[in-house]
Formats: sequence, structure tokens, C-alpha cells
Amino acid sequence: MTLNPGNKGWLAEYLEFRKEMFLSFFKDTAQDRHPEESLYRLLRPNGILYGHPILADNNPQEADISNLNKMKILMAESLINGSLILHHQEVNNEDDFSEVIMKTVTNIGDFYNKVYPDLSVSSRTLFGRKKSPLEIAEKILEKRILLNESNGDFWINFFNNSLLFLDIYFFGQWMHANIDKNVAVFFKTEKDTLRFSVVKVLAAAAHANKIIEEEEQGLFNYFLDSSHLNDKQKEEARIIFKDGVEIDEIDLPTHNSWILKKYFLELAILTVWADRKLEDTEYEFLQKFNSTLGFYEEDLENSLLAVEGFVLEHWEYLEVLRSEHDYSEVSREYVGRIRKMAERNAMRIAAEMQGKSDLNKLLEKAKADDLSDKEAAQLKDDLIAILRKVPTFVIIGLPTTFLTLPMLLKILPSNLGPKE
Repeated sequence: MTLNPGNKGWLAEYLEFRKEMFLSFFKDTAQDRHPEESLYRLLRPNGILYGHPILADNNPQEADISNLNKMKILMAESLINGSLILHHQEVNNEDDFSEVIMKTVTNIGDFYNKVYPDLSVSSRTLFGRKKSPLEIAEKILEKRILLNESNGDFWINFFNNSLLFLDIYFFGQWMHANIDKNVAVFFKTEKDTLRFSVVKVLAAAAHANKIIEEEEQGLFNYFLDSSHLNDKQKEEARIIFKDGVEIDEIDLPTHNSWILKKYFLELAILTVWADRKLEDTEYEFLQKFNSTLGFYEEDLENSLLAVEGFVLEHWEYLEVLRSEHDYSEVSREYVGRIRKMAERNAMRIAAEMQGKSDLNKLLEKAKADDLSDKEAAQLKDDLIAILRKVPTFVIIGLPTTFLTLPMLLKILPSNLGPKE
């Protein structure tokens, strides 16, 4: 399929092309414990949380699509999938499924026109023809992404584009609300409040080691340019970033939203990680922030794994991070973290391996370093499949391209791997 998201009518073509993907994701998330975990599973690997768009492997001509157009595609997919997650009870057949998708497309126009009035799109053409919901949604997506257009590196794009997550989160809430004028005002106010909270999270994280690193100052400047705060808020933000802010001064989500809190935590992680080093004082800050959000220590470890895993999986795209020293350091820390997680889940992993004679034979051959290339590839696939049975790895994902067989053998709990 030839697709150009810069052409009129691309959205209708893309929805038809990706219908099976939407249906597959819908079925795959039906048994998830909570819709917000499903949304996180969607947004973490596709790069929305980290401001760097990564299309699925089966997308057409990805290499030929600009980052701007990738973001348009991913926003459309994320808004629709985020809505589908909340409609499992309403879908009993394919017609219901198609109806939910079209309802979602219609609501994209309604949501942005009321919550982001600066992006509003007329419902009629210059000559009075009424536009279709698809036409309106297509134009709004273009305006929304153009608002954040940047030719910068990974970190600039992260802060430019990660605010798009708030769009997806609030759109899901919008789909379930009985909308009137007061509700629209509430969403707009809440959106503005949380955007300013992001500024405070960045400031608090940047001050964690008492030194504003050059990378952190640059990140903040770029974020400020893309935050769409008014002049008064920008001046207040500069003061906050210069002087720092305590965690208890940050307006964190009052509603008990797991994914919103996860978003703030991973924003903080990426900020302190801007120079690719995580100092002791910065880790202590993350522990305190993690606790303030109501998370446990394991939640912080999961988020560190999620952030590092994403960066390692897509290292080839992230030019600003490329250096042997950085890669080795990040790789070593990541493998150490994931090994600890595997040790905690040793009983679950052992149960999954039980009775798999072919797998255990390959593990024995690995001990003697006697695997053929085909056997090594098979063992790698089998071990990744085993690890994916662990709920934590289901949610945060595994960087399968990055993980080599030797790494996986190190990660495997000590009582399960090849014995020397």
C-alpha cells in the first residue's frame, strides 16, 4: 500500500489498511486488568510517551515517512486504540466495532474544537459544504502535530511531543463524559494545570543533584518553547526552573490515575537521565517522587526498565545518544535491572519452563557453546517468549532487537540457566 499522510484523504485509507491491527489490539487487551495498563502498553512501545514516533513493523514504507507524518499516524492510532480500550462492553460484532471507530473519529473533532480552541476547524468548506468527520479529524491532527514541529534531536522531540500523551489521556476521558459547556471548561482547565505541573516536574528533577546540567537547561528551554504556556506562565516557569521546586509543591493528579502518575514518573526519569548518568542523589529524588505518587519501589524499577529498554531498542534512531561509552553503560545497567526482575519472578519463569524438553536441551547445548545459528535463534525466541509470560514484562515490554542470547542467558535466574 502506498500511503502519504501529507495527502488529503489519507486517514480514511489508513483506517481501512489498519483495521485488522485495531481489531487485534482490541482483542488482545480484553483481559487486561485495567484499561490504563492497556493504554500504557500501547503508548510506551510506539514512542508517544517518549516523544519519538516508532511505527509498527508492518507499517508501509516507514523509512520514507517523515517524523511529522509518523506522529500524525501514531496520534490517529493512539486516539482510536485508546478509545477502543474503554468500549469492550459495547462491542459484540464487527458492525459494533466499526461504529466505535467512527464514533471516535467524530469525537476527535468535537474534543479538539472545545478543549483546544486554538486548533478549531470549521465544519464547513469555504463554499458551504459540510465536512465529514474524517476530513475534520484529518485537518485537526495535522494542525496539532504542526504545533509541535521540530527538527531537533531525540531530547528536543521528547519534550515537544510527549505532551501529546495528555491529549490521548483526556480524549479517553472525554469519550466517557456527558459533554456540556461546563465539562468542556473543566477539561481545558485540567489540561492547562497538568501542563504546568510538567514544568515543575522538570524543574524538580533537574535540581535533584543540585546542579543544572547543560543538557537539562537545554531540555527545559526547548520544552518551554513547545509548551504553549502564556507569557506570565513562562516567566513563572523560568523562576521555578532557576530556583527549583519541592516535590510537595507540584500539582500532581488528584484523581487516582495510574497512567498519569506513570507519565510524570517517566518524565522525571528522562530528565535526570538527560546526560546518560543516574547519580545517587538523582536516584534518591526518584525514590522520593515515586513514593509521593503512591508507587512502590518495584514501580520505579519497572519505569527505569521501560525507559532504558525503549532507548536501547531504538538506539539506531537516537543519534544524540550514540557513543560506545554511553551504550555500554546503559546496556550494563539495563541488563542488571532486568536480571533482578527475573530473579524476583524465578518461580513463575521456572513453571513456564517446566516440561519444555526442547528448550532445556538447547540450554544444555548453550553451556557447551555448541549451538548452531538456527538453534541459537530458536533459543533466543523461546527465552523471550518465556519472559513475556511475566506480567511485568507484558506491561513494560522487552527490547527484543537489543537483547542477545548471551544477555538472555545472564538474565535468566541463576538456578535455571546453563550450569558451568
